[in-house]
Amino acid sequence: MSISRRPSERQRELYQIADSQGGYFTTKQATAIGYTSNKRIYHVRAGNWIREYRGIYRLAFFPMPARSDLILWWLWSRDRSDRPAGVFSHQTALSLHDLTDANPAKLDLSVPEHFRRGVPIPKVLRLHHSDVAAEDREILDGVPVTNAIRAILDVWKEGSLPKPVLREAFREAMKRGKITKTQLAMSQQKAEHAPALAEIRKGTK
Repeated sequence: MSISRRPSERQRELYQIADSQGGYFTTKQATAIGYTSNKRIYHVRAGNWIREYRGIYRLAFFPMPARSDLILWWLWSRDRSDRPAGVFSHQTALSLHDLTDANPAKLDLSVPEHFRRGVPIPKVLRLHHSDVAAEDREILDGVPVTNAIRAILDVWKEGSLPKPVLREAFREAMKRGKITKTQLAMSQQKAEHAPALAEIRKGTK
């Protein structure tokens, strides 16, 4: 149930929401601050809002972020409580960390094991059902992305890039400080990561 607000209050609150999301917002976010269906239709027709995807809008006057596609598809991954659940991962994460020249045709997005949308998955996305711990993610271009070591490990385990390429990515990440000693130690302690990490390091010494 939305609370009655003056138009100026609604506009200010909507801007605050959109400002934290690269100019984007969801239907539920707009509804929660008083934008009814009629008001939403009006703003789209007036050119104030752009409907980017089902349930996702963008403020027309807001500067377009460099990677608007990432924000759009991150918002697509919202769960039943309207909170985005996805984390960009695998080759997409490697690319965002500037650790590979590979340019995959699809965006890799990791979502929780229990994640279900009940709608067709957009063709631009490749979903991975895998929980990503807080210590395995960081923010890049305004969206959550797996950190460098997790991205390298994920791609190594799925075998989608040659091992020499990933070993070079590991060396580069270490050189640039994108992998810390703490992250190495934590990965070594995790049974699902330790074997792959040992193989990667074996070829980089």
